[in-house]
Amino acid sequence: MTQFSRRMFMGTAAAAAGVSALPAFAQSKPVKIGVLADFSGIYTDLMGPNGVACVEQAIADIAPGFPVEVVFGDHQNKADIGAGITRRWFDTDGVDMLIAGPNSAVGLAASAIAFEKNKPCLGVAVTATDFTGKQCNPNTVNWTYDGYMLSKAVATETVRAGGKKWYFITTDNAFGHSLQAEATAFIQAAGGEVVGHSAYPIGMTDFASFLLAAQSSGADTLGLALGGTDLLACLKQAAEFGVTDTMKTAAFVVFLNDLHAAGLDTMRNLLFTNSFYWDLNDTTRAWTERVLPKLDGSYPGMVHAGCYAVTAHYLKALASLGVDASRADGAAVVAAMKAMETQDDAFGAGRILSNGRAELPAYLLQAKAPEESTAPWDLCKVISTMPAVETVRPIAETGCSIV
Repeated sequence: MTQFSRRMFMGTAAAAAGVSALPAFAQSKPVKIGVLADFSGIYTDLMGPNGVACVEQAIADIAPGFPVEVVFGDHQNKADIGAGITRRWFDTDGVDMLIAGPNSAVGLAASAIAFEKNKPCLGVAVTATDFTGKQCNPNTVNWTYDGYMLSKAVATETVRAGGKKWYFITTDNAFGHSLQAEATAFIQAAGGEVVGHSAYPIGMTDFASFLLAAQSSGADTLGLALGGTDLLACLKQAAEFGVTDTMKTAAFVVFLNDLHAAGLDTMRNLLFTNSFYWDLNDTTRAWTERVLPKLDGSYPGMVHAGCYAVTAHYLKALASLGVDASRADGAAVVAAMKAMETQDDAFGAGRILSNGRAELPAYLLQAKAPEESTAPWDLCKVISTMPAVETVRPIAETGCSIV
């Protein structure tokens, strides 16, 4: 069942937040933003209600000078359901812009429809590089991360941190093999090597034989090209076997809520990459304090921050063009977003490349040991930072037809 909610905002908190308000505009009807996400399944915590809350925070902080309405729909991780919601929003419900995540198939379907209807489709949790690659279009932006960033940053920065010899445990499907293949190239380019791997069927519960193979391989780093409950099960058993005490452990798809849910006893010392962490600096801490009352006890992860940042940048671009005229031309709004440098309290300064990919730094994070943590959400320490220009695939290699 599709969930649907309407909320109307006139941004009023900009002065208190230290954000410059945009000028007021005469306008006939509110700008309507749709958040298309998982509100009932395994990715609800990743984006869901807290993503909507961060969209609301962006509206309050920017104070756009025109009314903004937020709606949301539950795609249930099914591309056909996501496509149906997208068409209804654009055809009959007057939605002007769609924020998509965290399912790549849904994001790609929504992007194609947005192009057809000339509306902006702004991804905040789309792993598929085709979103701004072979299936790019002038109406699409991808903000927070993609598979290239996750693979490159984890592999390269872990090798630089001393993880030279890798053993992979990989989901035996396209997702796992793609992650391993891409990461292997980055490992080798950074001066490391892959000495072995094990592939397993998704949903497996016993990783003992693979972990023993990793321990006896001579590798100093265990690479985990898997996700979800498989990742948690593998990490729990790795701790039981002492693997996490003797090898670096690096995973490619990890989010803040994963660490909090599993606990640092399980996640201790895990290496992974995010493009945002709430405790990076004074600005991210201040933004986190501002949004926390809306998050029902959780702290924001990078997808929530992406919802905030992409909304703020969209509203600035819309205002720069003149609201009523420009909202009818989604490609023009996205072009304005690309032309403006990005600047927000979650990610700082950046830019959007011609293929629609936001260029942002990536942080190699390590899960703290339990005794290092001083509060429930004090979960990570920053090991290194990959500069923004290195986190995006070179434009000439994207396969994007609009660059």
